[in-house]
Amino acid sequence: MTDPQPWVASTYRGLADLLATSAIDIWDASTLCENWLVRHVVAHVTMPVRLTPAQFAADLAAAGGDFTVLSDTVAARDAALPRTELLDQLRSPTLHAWQPPGGGAAGALSHAVIHSLDVTIALDRPAVAPAVAVSAVLDTLTNASGAIFGIDLAGVRLEATDADRRWGSGEVVRGDSGSLVALLSGRTLPDGRSLPRG
Repeated sequence: MTDPQPWVASTYRGLADLLATSAIDIWDASTLCENWLVRHVVAHVTMPVRLTPAQFAADLAAAGGDFTVLSDTVAARDAALPRTELLDQLRSPTLHAWQPPGGGAAGALSHAVIHSLDVTIALDRPAVAPAVAVSAVLDTLTNASGAIFGIDLAGVRLEATDADRRWGSGEVVRGDSGSLVALLSGRTLPDGRSLPRG
């Protein structure tokens, strides 16, 4: 695969541009992340800009070593930051170069694409991630047969409506590539569709 890091930068810049040119109340709109508004998602993905490794370690220790608790705590706390500050952080070269421990550039891309789709799909807006980036993340998720997010794909056939691509066999689930990424990431789409957990 081509180095995906430039796609990370493009995705975050696209999300920043979308939010900067939308009405202010978009920040308080729901997303595909359960219980998170747009401002929570942005606060979450921009953590690497604000938290030094020492601060991250301290916050993780305070969360009892549970990354989900840490994520919820930081998202709730930092969602109150000024919008201009969060937008600047979405455009930060520090964020664009960040890679999750053990995840590398592919992990950074998945993080950026999935969370950007959490926002754009919920808002019924076009994806801000490059199509090639969405396709790369979809490949990662399908190659793992749903295991990354604990999705049970037994008896499921996925069909992309925006590309000539299909995976698996069984009950057909159709959607554009972004919607399939969201489903494979354990999200529930605005139309109520979801995939079963394993």
